[in-house]
Parts: sequence; C-alpha cells; structure tokens
Amino acid sequence: MLRREQNDIVTQTGPGTQMGDLFRCYWLPIMLSEELPYDGCPPVRMKILSERLLAVRDSEGRLGLIDEFCAHRGVSLWFGRNEDGGLRCPYHGWKYGVDGSCQEIPSETEESGMCQKINLKSYPLIEKGGAFWTYMGPKEHMPPEPEWEFCTVRPTQSFISKRLQECNWLQALEGGIDSSHVSFLHRGNLNSDPLFKGARGNQYNMNDARPVFEVVEHEGGLYIGARRNAEDGKYYWRITPWVMPCFTLVPPRGDHPIHGHFWVPIDDEHCWAWSFDYHPVRDLTETEVQAMKDGYGIHVKYVPGTYIPEANKSNDYLMDREAQKRGDTYSGVAGIAMQDASLQESMGPIVDRSMENLVSTDNGIIMARQRLLRAAKALKDHGTRPPGIDPKQQHVRSAAIVLPPDQAYKDAAAEALKAIPGVRQTSV
Repeated sequence: MLRREQNDIVTQTGPGTQMGDLFRCYWLPIMLSEELPYDGCPPVRMKILSERLLAVRDSEGRLGLIDEFCAHRGVSLWFGRNEDGGLRCPYHGWKYGVDGSCQEIPSETEESGMCQKINLKSYPLIEKGGAFWTYMGPKEHMPPEPEWEFCTVRPTQSFISKRLQECNWLQALEGGIDSSHVSFLHRGNLNSDPLFKGARGNQYNMNDARPVFEVVEHEGGLYIGARRNAEDGKYYWRITPWVMPCFTLVPPRGDHPIHGHFWVPIDDEHCWAWSFDYHPVRDLTETEVQAMKDGYGIHVKYVPGTYIPEANKSNDYLMDREAQKRGDTYSGVAGIAMQDASLQESMGPIVDRSMENLVSTDNGIIMARQRLLRAAKALKDHGTRPPGIDPKQQHVRSAAIVLPPDQAYKDAAAEALKAIPGVRQTSV
C-alpha cells in the first residue's frame, strides 16, 4: 500500500505537481488523426494534464496546441474562425497562429506594438501512427519523436482507438499490468473473442488461476512476467512491458495482433484510455479491423458522435446478470475493455491506496509505483530526466512463451522482448 501523501504524488498530474512535471517530459498521444482531418478544419477543445487547450490545423496545414482562451477577455477560441493561416476570435477579431502568437488585433494600430506583446501558451503537435502527439514540457528538453513499433509499421498493419475512462490514470494503468485477473474477469472471452480465440495459451490461463510473478527492471520501466503451468512440467510465461510513465503491451495470443495501451490523464479523475493493435509482419485483415471497430479485443463501441463507451457508468455498463449467471461473462459486462474499465471505475475517481491489502501477484504494481515515485523525486530534486524518454527504450515487445523450469525468462526471452522490424512476435 501507499501512504496518503505518496498516493497524492502519483495520482496528481496538473501543472506544478511532481507527477505532472514527470508526464510533461514525454510525448503523449492526445487525439486521433480523424479529429483534425483536413487543413482549416474546426479546432478541437480538450483537457490534458488538467490544462484546457485547443488543437488547431490551420489553412496551411500547420499544427499546434494552444490555450483555449483568448488573451483579450477570456472567450473560448473553440468558437473561432479558422482562416488565412490563423484562428480568429469571433468576439473582437483577435487572431492567433498555431504557435500561440498574436497575429492581429483589429482595434489597435501596428504602432501600438500590442500585438507583439501577446502570446498564448502553446505546445507542439505532431502526427504519428494514426494519432496526434504533444510534448508539454520545457522546449529546451524536448525529446526525440516517439518510436513505438505500432507507429513505425505500415498503416495497414496497425489500428488505434481511444475511449474516455472515468477514473484516475494510475488505477487504469495498474489494471493494464495486472495479469492475474485474466483467469477470472476475462475467462468468458478468451475462447470467444475473435481477436483472442484459438490460441493455445488461452487454456493455460484458464487452467491455472495462481500465476507466479517475476518482475525485472529494464531501462525504460519494467518487464512483468506472469508464470503459469503448461504441459510436461514446463511454464507458460506472459511478459508485459511497462514503459514509463503510461505505456503497456499485452502479451500476444497465437497469430493475433499485439495490442497495448497508453493511459493519458485528462485531469485527476479522468483519463484517455488509448488502445492499439498491430502486427509486426503482416497487414491486419478486414475481419480483424472490423472486429476492432465493433468493440472486440481491447476496443469499445461508442456513444455515437463521441469517444464515450456505449457501456458506461451511467447505464451500469449494460450489465447482464443472466449472462453472468450462465458464465458467458464472469462479471456480467460484455467486452474485455469495459470489463476492465467498469471495475477500475468502481473504485471511485481516485482509489485510496492506503486501504489496500496487497499480495504476491501485485509485485508488478508495487514496483511500478516505486519507480514512479523515485523518478518524480529525482526530477524534482536533481532535474534528472526520467526513464522511457529515449526512443531506444521504446523498442520493446510483449511476449508469450513456454519455457523449461530451469530457464529464466529474462534470459530465454531476451530477443523476444525486442521490437525488431520484420521479425514475427513470440506467441503461444
């Protein structure tokens, strides 16, 4: 468990907080490419790390993320007119570039110099892997662009989505690095979901509900290994990489695509749950892509016109008690993503970790918390840049592998945990 003051540190990500400063060291996904589809399209308002911002693609195709509010009298620039290389406030006509610079104040003469004195807060915006990314830290410390494998394969090999999750980012992340719940919460889906079924490893998950965890540090974060019994005295290992602060990869099943997540704070009580699937050596099939759009695997169906899950807190996640009783789903909630989200949200907006009773299967979660706290303190006290910024530390994969009992997975699966272009994933 964490002391309450430690819980505050790891869950609070607004400006000036320790974890907020840490998050601002990284490139973070904040929007899907479809949200800014063409030059001069309407701006998109958003909140990230408790800052209210506006994403803009101007008439010349330039991208930027700026303060939502006009510097004149605080009008939301979401109402602005995207015109002639800038965004014009409809109230009094003040015009801004995508870098936050004030381009024009119609009521003032050029001689007044007023325009040159006005600059909105702004952050860079880049497009990679079907998403827009931003870096919200000091410009002098801007890291190289992200090199996650799903961003670097051909677009036909990758699919990405996002959904609103109504809880703090950390309890969502901790669900993503907890392999022990699969044998219970998702047992009804392993052999029926089209993006999971047919894998031999599914039966190992079903037959052994007491995984043994072995957690190994790597430069960017952790490898979290969950060991279950396989046949002939061997072990089935599912190895989940966590790269700081909020990236996880789910171990693959058969020849299904690899999938993973980012958990990006909106504010302290909400986050964007980013979900992606990719295959390192082949295109995704039409059937796979359609299944993802239909809410299978780690994706969801939406309330039309939003990124809010169709099954959500307001409708009790469309829980079906009869399906739960029959065993179709262990929790009565359909879909792997919402099975996770429903229970994570049930903890409340920010869970009180001082009240927990942790066990051995929580070792990955314990070590991730410790690493976050150490990194936040080192950044605050010494300006030490945290792990996971270096693109080389992003070249990771998850793996599922059967090994003899005398082989340590950190050695036997070392190559399998590297993202090597053109090499198939290691899966069971």
